[in-house]
Amino acid sequence: MPLAEFELVMLESGEVALQRSGADDALVTINFSPEVMAYLDGRHLEVAKSMMDAGIQMAFELGEERVVLSESVQGKAHTVH
Repeated sequence: MPLAEFELVMLESGEVALQRSGADDALVTINFSPEVMAYLDGRHLEVAKSMMDAGIQMAFELGEERVVLSESVQGKAHTVH
């Protein structure tokens, strides 16, 4: 299965969204409070990108763990008496 390409977009609401390239539906959104926006001083997109990168990496790692677990369960023989 080919890997989808993702992009970060700024929504009209001010949220940062992750979506598949060419799609309009957001897969994940991040909404920073006004206090955090002020604290980040315009660097919120960099923070959102780091958050999304970490989330995608974790999702892949969890998916790999499921595959390994599934393969180890399938490899065991079951005896029915």
